[in-house]
Amino acid sequence: MKHQFVIIGGGIHGCAAAWMLADAGEDVLLLEAGETASGASGGFGRRGVRGNRRDLRELPLMRAAYRLWPTLSERLGADTGYERTGGLNLIEQEATGTKGGLVAAQAHADVQNRNGVPTEVLTRDRVLALEPAVGAEVRGALYCPFDGTADHGAATAAFAAAARARGAAVEEYSPVTGVEVAGGRATAVTTPDGRRYEIGQALLILNNTAAPDLLREHFGVSLPVWRILPQALRVVPQSGPPMRHLIGHDHRSLSLKPLPDGGVMVSGGWRGRWNAELDRGETVEANVHGNLRAAAEVYADLSDAELDLADAARPESCSADEIPVIDRVPGTANALVGTGWTGHGFAIAPAVAEALAFWARTGARPESLAPFSATRF
Repeated sequence: MKHQFVIIGGGIHGCAAAWMLADAGEDVLLLEAGETASGASGGFGRRGVRGNRRDLRELPLMRAAYRLWPTLSERLGADTGYERTGGLNLIEQEATGTKGGLVAAQAHADVQNRNGVPTEVLTRDRVLALEPAVGAEVRGALYCPFDGTADHGAATAAFAAAARARGAAVEEYSPVTGVEVAGGRATAVTTPDGRRYEIGQALLILNNTAAPDLLREHFGVSLPVWRILPQALRVVPQSGPPMRHLIGHDHRSLSLKPLPDGGVMVSGGWRGRWNAELDRGETVEANVHGNLRAAAEVYADLSDAELDLADAARPESCSADEIPVIDRVPGTANALVGTGWTGHGFAIAPAVAEALAFWARTGARPESLAPFSATRF
């Protein structure tokens, strides 16, 4: 069987790319080892759609994502849970290392504004007008009115369903165990049950944490990308979410998202660990308590919130410089890879998919993807 475009990976990036290509009338096959959104793109809660304090190299993609997110539910014919709440990066210290604090706030705002992420520096009084329950230590914030949240599982499912509706073949429980390469081109992929799919035009390798091993085994390419286990908590405050916006923090490892059901998602850089016996990730008690403590230090109303769920079972890929690798696989003319999302790839996924679909169809790399070349290492 032959398809013009073959995509490996049914997370947010693979499903979005499948939809972008199928929507353009292309012949697309997506192969997912488990179920769509069964990895980092699934799970409870919501993800941030955030430009605030994002790596500068990602800001052009974030600008494009701001354009795409508001109309996706309508275009996909299913709810992505997207909400433009606005986002605040709270500041407590005069200076935080070499990159943060009040002294750096205006510089960050200026750069973000110049790169299409509207940003304003707020004094404490203005922060309180937006977030009355915030702690006394908060002295200011960077405010991005275009930031918000979306339901990552629902968005991934919406992309997959819309891709199918446009004619794409989406095959779950179909791990790719073989890639055939000839003359500098990926020519076919195979699955354990003997199925073989020829590639007419391009192969997109978007299976997140599994991508580095696939590249190493079948292309002889090693990337400085490894697996991490992000921790996410759901707490239930007695009086509902005390925050109204997507909340980040200048120096604390903390991210807060109010949930539609009255809960709060608490995360922000805390990690779980791999349990080799169970072959899955699990939470670390000290990190759960540390994350909860950081949340309560910023919002006192969270100090007595009930911990409803703690999860670290969904691996994520992390790169050496903490931005993704989005590039042509070295040594090939028609294989593209996206990996190393480092916990913040969800927000830019629609823009990445749009750019990858263009690259796969035309052979021309969009300028927005140039900073993510594997040659930077």
